[in-house]
Amino acid sequence: MASVGIFYGSSTGNTEMVAEKIRVLFGEDAETNNIDSSGKEDIEKYDFLIFGTSSWGIGDMQDDWEDFVEVLEEVDFHKKKVALFGLGDQVNYADSFVDGIGVIYDIIYDRVDIVGAWPLEGYSFNESAAVKNGKFVGLPLDKENQPGLTDDRLKKWVAILKKGF
Repeated sequence: MASVGIFYGSSTGNTEMVAEKIRVLFGEDAETNNIDSSGKEDIEKYDFLIFGTSSWGIGDMQDDWEDFVEVLEEVDFHKKKVALFGLGDQVNYADSFVDGIGVIYDIIYDRVDIVGAWPLEGYSFNESAAVKNGKFVGLPLDKENQPGLTDDRLKKWVAILKKGF
């Protein structure tokens, strides 16, 4: 069994595509899982977890994550490490850029070791629920306005995660 479970919710396919890129960077140690067909037991079987969501409207999590929140609150995160990534639009939604990962963070931060914080440099936004203590709680990606930076950011972030996991 793979030791890294990558869970994503994807309405347009972008978050799923990023989850697959992360899986490839990790290699055979990782598996992707669509959150809409996952349960508590699916999450609990991994020691290392990566949760990915896009942000919709004014900072809402992707719909499948919205539906999964009650299950997420029941997960036993004892001895687990979690990393977060989010897709958002820092230009059109500058006041709620990648808020979705901030929402997930707020639900789990006191029950798990969260790794993979990311610096604010290189982004232009006003506010984000994903910013805590001067960093993003995970990797923010903006495929609308910075598509050329996605692959490089993913490689750097996964290298950080490999050390943190």
